[in-house]
Amino acid sequence: MSVGGSSAPSWRGGVVLMAVLLAVAIAAPWLAPYPPNEMLDLIALKSRAPSASHPFGTDAFSRDVLSRVLFGARVSLGFALSAVSIALTVGTLYGAAIAFAPSAIATVLRRVLDIALSVPRLLVLLAVAGVSGPLTVTMLVLLMGLTGWYAVARLVADELSSLATRDFSLAARATGVQTVRLFTHHLLPHLAPMLMISGAFSVASTIGLEAGLSFLGLGIQPPTASWGNILRDGAGGGAVPSEWWLTVFPGLATVLPVLACNAVGDALRDRFAPVQFAESAPRPSVALSPQQRP
Repeated sequence: MSVGGSSAPSWRGGVVLMAVLLAVAIAAPWLAPYPPNEMLDLIALKSRAPSASHPFGTDAFSRDVLSRVLFGARVSLGFALSAVSIALTVGTLYGAAIAFAPSAIATVLRRVLDIALSVPRLLVLLAVAGVSGPLTVTMLVLLMGLTGWYAVARLVADELSSLATRDFSLAARATGVQTVRLFTHHLLPHLAPMLMISGAFSVASTIGLEAGLSFLGLGIQPPTASWGNILRDGAGGGAVPSEWWLTVFPGLATVLPVLACNAVGDALRDRFAPVQFAESAPRPSVALSPQQRP
């Protein structure tokens, strides 16, 4: 797939950067010079500035910050990708249910979706995390995924409603193609660009949400290293100006994948939105008969 125009450099840069970050996350056990939770020397190596032996310095517990940032990449990136996968799956299925359900059921499903969209996601996350207390990584992934599918569901439902009026869709129904096969074999491939765009932006926002929750102590809990709780460890002592490395390096690690995902999302949107989605708009001259409606 090629992305032309002025967005090509940002596309390539975003993909390369994200690929490097994922490779670093996978190779963290081999790249990290020390175990991420090992207290090396509470007296001699407490809050030491970057040096040759500790390029990112050490924290207040004499742990190597570089090792924690590398292992935090595994947690933060894996967390975001898993949560977004859940959100895309649930949102696609819910949107398809709206598009293909009888009108009365579709109306109810849309009202439920409107209610869900009216509640700020961050408020839901803070409320659940605050009431339930510290959650496991698995529970946090499920919580993030099950609160992030609403916009995807609306996009999928609207897009499927448009695609249902296209000639290929009408021809498939005329030949007796069942609804499930129509969706999986004929319509879902047309949704792929939109889902990729949504997924890229969702990964970026999920990384930020996880970092924010962990920074507040409501996300991934120590000693498991994530970029958010590494930032919290650095800011918790109140010595940010003098111990700048405790926040600068994990902060950069958090920002880089967000920039990469946003660059990829922008490039995909520039590539597909004017063409793919404009072509999928309903044609006024085509109308579905009651027998052809899903």
